[in-house]
Parts: sequence; structure tokens; C-alpha cells
Amino acid sequence: MVLNHAGGAFIGRRINGPEHVDATHVWQLPQGGIDPGEDPWPAALRELREETNITSVERLGEIAEWLKYDIPPEIAGHAWSGKYRGQTQKWFALRFTGDESEIDIEHPAGGHKPEFGEWRWEELHKLPDLVVPFKRGVYQRVIAEFQHLARF
Repeated sequence: MVLNHAGGAFIGRRINGPEHVDATHVWQLPQGGIDPGEDPWPAALRELREETNITSVERLGEIAEWLKYDIPPEIAGHAWSGKYRGQTQKWFALRFTGDESEIDIEHPAGGHKPEFGEWRWEELHKLPDLVVPFKRGVYQRVIAEFQHLARF
């Protein structure tokens, strides 16, 4: 979760994906996979850069345990070629310390294909209503853990 100095969280509108259930629940926080042999913290920084070009951050916190969500059975068989049934995630809170001109979702670092079509800073309490329902529980937990970091 990337927080700005006003306490808003970076949220991006996914361009596409089999998990899209409607036009409202297409937003999410940056996230991604951990490569073999990679530790979670460097992986989080890499994924953030590959999705947003954000590198100017300071680490604020970490949720001690891993959080998990399952993909609903009605999409699990065809989503991502049936390869994944859910995800186990390690969450970090970061403060964005750069200028917003650093954020570039259209031209991600490393030549990666853009994942977000637009982005904005959003109030934390609004996030669960913007994500796909099967991720809502994880987002509620992340907000509960990090909301004190959004306040000054």
C-alpha cells in the first residue's frame, strides 16, 4: 500500500483481467508475484516499479503474516488458464516521497505491459468497495493494519 502525504492510497484501475465482474470493482492496489529466490521486500519494490514506475518510497510497516484470498470457482477454471486458485500475499505500507511526475502507468519500468489504465489517490475506507469482492477481506485487513500510518 503506497500512501501519499495526505494519507491517500495509490489505487489503479486494471485494464483487463478475468477477475473483472463489473465496471466498478476494477481497482486495486499494486501487487505482484515473488520470483524464485527473491525476498518479499525487494519483490514488492520491483513489482511497484514495474506497475507504476514509483521508486521514491520509504517503508512504513509490514503485516507479519501472509494474507490469502481464493478465486471464486466460477472463474478459477478459466482465469489465468486455470493455473491459479488464489494468492497468498505479503503486505507492506510505503510512503510516496517523490513527485507525482514519477508515476507513469502507461510506460512501466522494464518494458512491462501496462496493467493500469488510470490511477488516483483514494481514501482508505473506500478501497474495499472498489476491488473485486473476493479480495475485499484482504483489503479490509490491510486497511485495519495500516490506517494509523495514513494519519498525520
